Amino acid sequence: MNIFKRLLKIGQAEIHALVERMEDPISLSEQGIRDMKKQLSDTVESAAKVRATIIRTESRVRDKEQEANTLAEKAKRALAKAQAGELTATEGEKMASEALLTKKRLVEDTQELQAELLEQTSKLQEVHKHIDVLKYNIAKWEKELTTLRAKQKVNEAASLANQQMANMDSNSTLDMLQRVKRKVANDEALAEAYAEMAQNKSELPDEQQAIQDELTALKKQMGIK
Repeated sequence: MNIFKRLLKIGQAEIHALVERMEDPISLSEQGIRDMKKQLSDTVESAAKVRATIIRTESRVRDKEQEANTLAEKAKRALAKAQAGELTATEGEKMASEALLTKKRLVEDTQELQAELLEQTSKLQEVHKHIDVLKYNIAKWEKELTTLRAKQKVNEAASLANQQMANMDSNSTLDMLQRVKRKVANDEALAEAYAEMAQNKSELPDEQQAIQDELTALKKQMGIK
C-alpha cells in the first residue's frame, strides 16, 4: 500500500471516529472540510515538487542522449580520419574506443535516469489520484454542509413553532384563561349587584310615602292631631 493510500485510510478512520461522537454536525463538517482543503493544498504542493523533479530528470536524459550521440559521431570521425590518413589506424581506433566507452557510460546513466523517470511519473500519478479524491470529497462534503445548514434552519423553525404550541397548551396558559374567565364572571356579578341596589333605592321613597299616608289616616281615625 503506497503512502497516499495509507494517508487516505487514516483520514477516513478519523472521520468515522468523529461521526460516532458527533455533537455538532455542522461544526465538525466545517472542520473536516478545512482539514481536507489543507491536505489538498499540501498535496498540490507535493505534486508540483515531483513534477519539477521530473522536468529536471527529463532534461538530464536529453542532455546525456545528445552527448552520447555526439560521442558516437566523434568515434565515426576518428575512424574516418584514420581511413583518410589524417591519423594512424592505431590513433583512430584509440580515439574511437575512448569515445565509445564514454558513450557507453552515458547510455547507462541515461537508462538509470529513465528508470527514475518512470518511478517519478508513477508517483506523480498517485499524487494526482489523491488530489482528485480530495477534490471529490471536498465538493461532496460542501454540498452535504449546505444541506445540513438548510436542515438546521428548518429544524430550528419547527422547534420554535412546537415550543410555541406547547406553551399555548401549557397549564400556565390555561390558568391565565381561567383567571380571565373568573374575572369576567365577577365583573358581571358585581355589575348586577350594583343594578339591584340602584333599583332598590329608586323604590324606597314610594314605600315610605305609602306608610306615611297610612299613619296619617290611622291618626285621623283615632282623633289624634
